[in-house]
Amino acid sequence: MTTTAFRFGTVGTPLSTPKKPGGTVDGIQRLAELGLDTLELAWVRSVRVTEAKCAEIKAVGAEQGVALSVHAPYFINLNATADEWPKSRKRLMDAAHYGNLAGATDIIFHPGSYFGRPAAEVLEVAIPRLQGCVDELRAENNPVILRPETMGKSAMLGSLDDTLAMAEAIDGVLPCLDFAHLHARPGDGSANSYAEWSAMLTALRKRLGAKALKRLHIHLSGIAYGPKGEKHHLTLAEADLKYKDLFKALRDFKCAGRVVCESPIMEDDALVMRKTWGRLASR
Repeated sequence: MTTTAFRFGTVGTPLSTPKKPGGTVDGIQRLAELGLDTLELAWVRSVRVTEAKCAEIKAVGAEQGVALSVHAPYFINLNATADEWPKSRKRLMDAAHYGNLAGATDIIFHPGSYFGRPAAEVLEVAIPRLQGCVDELRAENNPVILRPETMGKSAMLGSLDDTLAMAEAIDGVLPCLDFAHLHARPGDGSANSYAEWSAMLTALRKRLGAKALKRLHIHLSGIAYGPKGEKHHLTLAEADLKYKDLFKALRDFKCAGRVVCESPIMEDDALVMRKTWGRLASR
């Protein structure tokens, strides 16, 4: 295992990006200056970008060696009502279309809510809808991977099992593993040990194959939580997340991919993660 098995970066442009001119292009350059090499474009409110800007983002990402992904708008729900689903679908498809033009390989999105219904019942709605999205993308020769994110509240569609079920059913879908969310979701402080993370990675390998362990897309930060799950993100230093034990599990399972930080001090904590991983992976 080499120290280059994972790329490290941020969700959104680094906080230390110069304000003028600022924006995604300067953010990519700032990441490269810091020695980080992946950026998740935070299109979380809406997708408002021109094709020309996408071409510029793609070119700078390639020039700087920064791998790109997109976080699609928050307002996507695979379990939306029939009336609301077209709006959710358009948000996801716009993120995938313009993300591909910008050089992004992966589109991360929040999969929605159970609305009080059993997970199995909701997946019967969600999976065909997501399959339709992938089918349309492939018909347009768009190769992006759609990644439903594991969510931090138990009322939300997005348990580890939910995301594995979607990925198992659809070629072109893989999970975005937010380990902070997976820790917060039970609300009791669990999902925070080497053994528990190893069990998650074992489940992923069993259901999606060993190759999926080499293509992980991970969100990571500290997190505050209560009985119902996630409250808000924290820095690594002020949270109880045992991220060093997580990295040990990732090392022992010979994982690879991308780790993007959502901490309030995201590039600083991304550098901490990169250093920690490098130290552990070299052993």
